[in-house]
Amino acid sequence: MSQVGLEAGFPALGTTAVVLVADDRHAGVARAAVEREIDEIDQTCSRFRIDSELVALNAASATGSASATGSASGRRFAASATLYEAVEQALRAARLTDGLVDPTLGRELRELGYDRDFAAVPPDGPPLIVSVRRPARWTGVRLDASAHTITLPPDVELDLGATAKALCADRAAQAAFDVTGVGVLVSLGGDVAVAGPAPDGGWSVRVVDDHAAGPDAPGEDVLIAAGGLATSSTTVRHWARGGEQFHHVLDPDTGRPARVWWRTVSVAAATCVDANIATTASILLGPDAVDWLTERRLPARLVRADGSVVALAGWPDEHGSTPR
Repeated sequence: MSQVGLEAGFPALGTTAVVLVADDRHAGVARAAVEREIDEIDQTCSRFRIDSELVALNAASATGSASATGSASGRRFAASATLYEAVEQALRAARLTDGLVDPTLGRELRELGYDRDFAAVPPDGPPLIVSVRRPARWTGVRLDASAHTITLPPDVELDLGATAKALCADRAAQAAFDVTGVGVLVSLGGDVAVAGPAPDGGWSVRVVDDHAAGPDAPGEDVLIAAGGLATSSTTVRHWARGGEQFHHVLDPDTGRPARVWWRTVSVAAATCVDANIATTASILLGPDAVDWLTERRLPARLVRADGSVVALAGWPDEHGSTPR
């Protein structure tokens, strides 16, 4: 996903960040606010920084013990407000999708080879031996709002990749609007959030299979005036081990990559987090995604593995623009 007429972005969260403002005089202040939010989310939610709060939380679950009632539990972890919000949103995603978008797949992703920033993941390697630990255990994650603690089931590792980047886009757009008072668009590798008054007609965004693709790549231009827009893909973050192809959207029933029915799904929603939840769920739902999205009246663009496109709920069915 890329913004039409976009200038070069800057690296962030293993992808590319872009900040646009309705009044260029506020560009520097807006970018500084966005960078603060990006740093906060990175230091809090990264699986790949040994000093991140998420890494410490996952380590705490490795020391789980049996409680007096005989049920297994990890150690209560005192969380910052940012981590608590990020985990809260991840569990909300699981609830809204009946466990399809499952944040407890961190160990499985690590064992499949996605154990570092994706740019450093070897594109090929020897065969893997992967242990299956399903069914999913997201329902075992405990949040204590009064104590601000998180407790994971023993040996469960969280991966917040399905929601944390989108949450960062929402927070960053709002933070930039708060300090500038003008309309702002923030794009984080295909996760787009807007805040404040949009330009006349809305922000023009080009939706493509790969967020790093240029403005001439095949895709569609859409206009958004509020909320968020997200794209999930099985074609961008993929790798091979022993000749077997893997991607980062895992089926919670198997702990392995979902079958590729859609190579890309884009959704517009009230927030970037909600849009991202819907795109990830759609990849996992396969052909059932059409009914799921239609029931929720979410504008969506789904691209099959063969490149054919399905447009839903007001998404333009041919090259053109549809304001929201």
